[in-house]
Amino acid sequence: MDTGTHVVMGVALGGIATLDPVVGTDPSMAQAVMIAAIAGSQAPDIDTILKLKNNAVYIRHHRGFTHSIPAVLAWSLMIPGILFLFYPEANLLHLWLWTLAAVALHVFVDIFNAYGTQAVRPFSKKWVALGLINTFDPFIFTSHLVAIAAWLAGAHQGYTFLALYIVLAGYYLLRLLMQRRIKRSLHAKIDDIEEIIISPTMKFRQWRIAVKTKSAFHVGRSIEGNVVIIDTFNRVPMPESTVMKAAKQDKNISAFLSFSPVYRWEIDTYKDHYEVRFIDLRYRSKGHYPFVAIAHIERDNLDLITSYTGWIFSEEKLQKKLKLGSV
Repeated sequence: MDTGTHVVMGVALGGIATLDPVVGTDPSMAQAVMIAAIAGSQAPDIDTILKLKNNAVYIRHHRGFTHSIPAVLAWSLMIPGILFLFYPEANLLHLWLWTLAAVALHVFVDIFNAYGTQAVRPFSKKWVALGLINTFDPFIFTSHLVAIAAWLAGAHQGYTFLALYIVLAGYYLLRLLMQRRIKRSLHAKIDDIEEIIISPTMKFRQWRIAVKTKSAFHVGRSIEGNVVIIDTFNRVPMPESTVMKAAKQDKNISAFLSFSPVYRWEIDTYKDHYEVRFIDLRYRSKGHYPFVAIAHIERDNLDLITSYTGWIFSEEKLQKKLKLGSV
């Protein structure tokens, strides 16, 4: 989820914590738990700073180790340890439990995005992405704001947020049923499906669709319950050519391939270089596929000239990135 949603979820969990007698009967403890819940709801996203280095590092590692089982346990110990210096009278066990709940909730809700997390590390580095909820969901965020407003207006803190989360559990179930209906429609339209990747949008009844079959990739949308296939690409195996091997050595191409489950590739030949391009098919927007990785390889010695991976919404901007040497 986005940062704002994680913040309001931390507030909500801090509110629910007041139903714990150890927290609810001690204002100082309640304050410590609220701080811990907000901090815990943000801690796993500390890896966002990787974007300051380059896109390749960010793509490969964001929501990776910082969202893993060892990291969840580490955050849940570190945050109470720091807070205990300021709240020495706090019940350390309950402070730890509610911090653990906040960090675990962060990772749990991120699983429902299309981006996903490596939440089961160290047992597996597989990305777990259920594709039910957009990174920013207007209903989830707005409902938290309404609950916070009700609390500030005098409603019972614990029961208000508990009621909110009961409603949200129903909302997640509804999204799951909607997604399953889309999958049934796709199986009725397309034969030999190997994988379906559904990405929710900010609009409640609009979903992006990418489908792998034995021979093709299909890209489409589900709008108001109607599934429409927009683009179809032949599924061509990646060649074992020297040019492709050279491109796959590049950090930007490698990061893209480690992250993207469904993509097509292109190789174009120019006077002095080859251009190798990979295009993620999950994020079609206004007729464009904005998430790409591209590398320019010298024709003579197959050395890397320049490369880039990330979100690009025009060819002109992409070429500017490449000219700047965004390797």
